[in-house]
Amino acid sequence: MSLFHALLLGILQGVTEFLPVSSSGHLAIVPWLFGWDDFAGDQALENAFDVALHLGTLIGAVVYLRTDIRQLVKACSASLLGRSHDVAAARRGCLVALTALPTGLIGLTVFLAMEDLGDRIWVVCTCLSAFGVLLFFADRRDGDRTFDSLSVREALLLGVVQGLAFQPGVSRSGVVLTMARGIGLERVAAARLAFLMSLPVIAGAGLVSMMDISLPNGWWPAFLVGMAASAVSGWFAVHWMLQFLSRRGLRGLAVYRILVGLSLLLLLAYR
Repeated sequence: MSLFHALLLGILQGVTEFLPVSSSGHLAIVPWLFGWDDFAGDQALENAFDVALHLGTLIGAVVYLRTDIRQLVKACSASLLGRSHDVAAARRGCLVALTALPTGLIGLTVFLAMEDLGDRIWVVCTCLSAFGVLLFFADRRDGDRTFDSLSVREALLLGVVQGLAFQPGVSRSGVVLTMARGIGLERVAAARLAFLMSLPVIAGAGLVSMMDISLPNGWWPAFLVGMAASAVSGWFAVHWMLQFLSRRGLRGLAVYRILVGLSLLLLLAYR
């Protein structure tokens, strides 16, 4: 793999991981569209690179959201130890942790029992368009609920829908934002929740995948460049998304998903 391809894919991963447009979908589409064959059919090596990029975005998001993370972890720890704590922050932390349970169970099921559909471009494109339509209509709904208003049942539901994102093209942040807006959460609150929910899932998936990784000699530079690029671009993506949603809605990003998915389906049909 060239360092240029590693850099581009790292930036692509970082930007699209936290925008509701599917990072895994874009990572499947772009090499297919331009005919890149960086891994020469080695699925294990491709999966390892994907893990490296996701860990990069995890680093970028953790750095950006470090204040939120510190507050939630501190409050939850104090609550478990019976010390004085911020009750609202402890509840938020528990809800975030709770969402990871159904997501993790779905991910484990996919990992152990189901076929990987990531290389089926028509599935990726269909998911981009279909879930883009859902996002478009969910964002039209008025909503002013905050993170603190979530119930345990709603947190579990958000964890279940987050599990759908193991299929490339769905988008982890996109499907969580769709559901969060559907149950009436305000846009910025929904986005911050989606980002916090993604952190334990990305970390857990990365740890599971790393057990089977064996990196050949000569690949470290590409992996490090891709990881660094995804970390930096992931930080900027989180920052941009929160700033953007404080002023505008999600419908433009939903339309982008729909147009990209339909365009590529037409390209597939005529090819």
